[in-house]
Formats: sequence, structure tokens, C-alpha cells
Amino acid sequence: MYTEKLKIDWLAIGLWAFLMVFGWMNIYSATYNEVHASLFDFSTFHCKQLVWMGLSVLIAAVIMLTEPRVFSNGAYIIYGLVLMLLVVTLFIAVTSHGGKSWIDLGFFRLQPSEFAKFATALALAKFMSAIDVTWKDMRTKIGAIVIVAIPMVLVFLQHDTGSALVFLAFVFPLFREGLSGGILVVGVVAIALFVMALLVNKYILIGVLVALGALYLFAWLNKRSRRDYVQTIAVVACCAAFVFSVDFVFNHVLEGHQRERIDVLLGKTEDLRGSGYNVHQSKIAIGSGGLIGKGYLNGTLTKANFVPEQHTDFIFCTVGEEWGLVGCLVVLFAYSWLLQRLVTMAERQRSRFARFYGYSVASILFIHLLVNVGMVIGLVPVIGIPLPFFSYGGSSLLAFTILLFIFIRQDAVKNQLL
Repeated sequence: MYTEKLKIDWLAIGLWAFLMVFGWMNIYSATYNEVHASLFDFSTFHCKQLVWMGLSVLIAAVIMLTEPRVFSNGAYIIYGLVLMLLVVTLFIAVTSHGGKSWIDLGFFRLQPSEFAKFATALALAKFMSAIDVTWKDMRTKIGAIVIVAIPMVLVFLQHDTGSALVFLAFVFPLFREGLSGGILVVGVVAIALFVMALLVNKYILIGVLVALGALYLFAWLNKRSRRDYVQTIAVVACCAAFVFSVDFVFNHVLEGHQRERIDVLLGKTEDLRGSGYNVHQSKIAIGSGGLIGKGYLNGTLTKANFVPEQHTDFIFCTVGEEWGLVGCLVVLFAYSWLLQRLVTMAERQRSRFARFYGYSVASILFIHLLVNVGMVIGLVPVIGIPLPFFSYGGSSLLAFTILLFIFIRQDAVKNQLL
């Protein structure tokens, strides 16, 4: 082992600080009230967020002063403790927005599912950094699936579907470590079939699948082998079974409000006063901002509280209304720059643990950004996940800060053999 002077990536820290501060400015605007305009009025969301920001800076400093081996050596312990917290949440959580994912501690509410993301990233990175891990071994595949599936299922049982789906982000760092790209193809096909099964009669859709399979087999009839016929029949049969299962999943697994939001997104219903209200008002707010926006604290739709949850999940529409297209592009550029920086940092790691963890950080942030902005502009269903470092929320801000700074700490000693 040898040690060199720490090389902290100040660019990544600067982007984190910018997103956090600019997010706070928009929280202040989204919840602005002349009666409670003071920055230090603890009854306001913006003041509470200032407290979380201060705690985040403190936690970031503590992480940067911590020996990086603490996170790799204690990965399974941290993972186990968070799993225990998720189990406890199932029994003592308070119901909020249809989910039971919050523990009421009196002075604030803790959402363990947010902390499960970095804990799972640590455990999976520890598992994948083992010397004997190889994708040719079935134990590797099963082990990786189990590590991700346990917290994902526990979060899903809390009726927090949005946070549960975020765990699918771990597929991307697994690709970097050699997982077959066929898994991604299967995922894309499954999503496409799910959507089509909701829009098209399932018997017609299955007929199309059978026809496509037949065309594939008979297009080069003389070149097809018995194995090709068997594989094609198996694929068509699996697709048909999946199509038949969509009705059950849609009607018995998804919550009522989730079904309504999907129907609105697919255009099957138009409920502008119910499930489609948030997105409809959000798109109006963003569109009204034009090129440069209406000006800070001058958003008319924001001031009139037309968009529910505008300081949390729908904070991006505040940017669109008051800062316009230019402001939206600045925010998206900052996130894109941070993601690019994280990938660059991950690739320069000498430790497999640090590299995998870095890709996990980038993937989790990417999924949150993609889904949050997508639901605000009506491209994906509203599933209620925050915009990292930007949306109001103590649990999410603290968890994202821990997630990011553990990797920045690992990167600071990238020249140290771990």
C-alpha cells in the first residue's frame, strides 16, 4: 500500500453545491409567502431545507475525513442495518401520499428507502469486487439479483413504487462489469409489450407476435435449423404469456392512482381535474415561461399554487416558469456535466469496488433525473421521485449527498491501492 496527496474533484463538489443552492432558490420561490418571507422562519419549507443543506455539508465533510476503507469494509454491515430499518418501516411507518415509507421521529420524518440506494450500491460494489466473481458463474448472477431484489421488494411493499423502480438502475453498472446486453433488450421489449397490451386487444397483439415469428422462420427457410425453430417458438410463447399477465399486473398489482396515471399518459382517459391535473398544470407552467422566464419570484402559476407538490417532485416546473427554457437548459446541463464527470471519475479508479460504486452513483442520479423531468413534462407516469439535490426533502438530500460523497472520497485516493 502507498499513499499520495489527496486529489479532491472540486468540479463534482461545485456542481453538487450549485444544484443544491439553485434548488433551494426555487423551493423558496415555489413556497414564497410575504407573511413568512424570512429566511429563518422555521415554519417554512425553505428554512427547513436550509437546515438540511447545513447538515448535508457537515455530513459531506465527515465523509471526506473518513478513511475510505470504512465504506468498503463495512458495506455489508451498512446494507444490513438499512434492510433492518426498511423492515421496521413496514410496521411503524405513517401513511403519506398513499405510501407507508416514512418513520415519524417527531422533529422530522425519515424515509429509509432513500438511504437504501447508497447502501445497496455499497453492498453490490463489495460483492462485485470479490476476486472470484465472474458472470460465467451462476452464483454471481444470483448474488447480484438477491442484493438488489431484497431492498427493492421491501420498498415496493411500502407502496413506494417509484423508489422501488429506481433499483433497476443497478443494471447499468452491471453492464460495465460484463453483464450481457441481452438483459437490456429483454427489458425494453417487456416495456413495449406492456404498453401495447394496454392499448391493443391482447389476442390481436399475440397474433402479430406469432406472425412475426413465422416470418422470421420462413424468410430464410433453407437456412433455419431445428434449434432456431425451438427458440423462436419459445420466445413467442414467453411474449404471449407476458401479454396475458399484463391485465393481472395492471388491475391487481398497481395501485388505483397508478393505473389512472398510466391511462392518462397513454391517452386512454383525460382527467384534467384528477390524475392528469398535476402534469397538465406543470406543462402549462413550463410553457408559460417562454425563453427566459417570468423572472425570479414572478411565476404567476407558482404563486397561485396551481401545481401541487411544486416544491418537491414538481420543482422543475418552477424553473421552467420563472427561468424559462434557458434556466431549464442550465439545470439539465449541470446534471449532464455531473453525470459525465462521475463516469470519468469511475473509469480512472484502480479499485474495482470504487469503479462499480461510481457507476452506481451515476446510474441512480440518471434514473432520478430522467424520470422526474419526464413526469413533469408528461413523458412518463407520475411515480413521485425527487430531483436529486434540487427537490425539497431532508431524507433525499442527505441520502444523495452521502451517495455522492462516498464516491468523491474514494476518488480522492484513487492512487492508493485499496
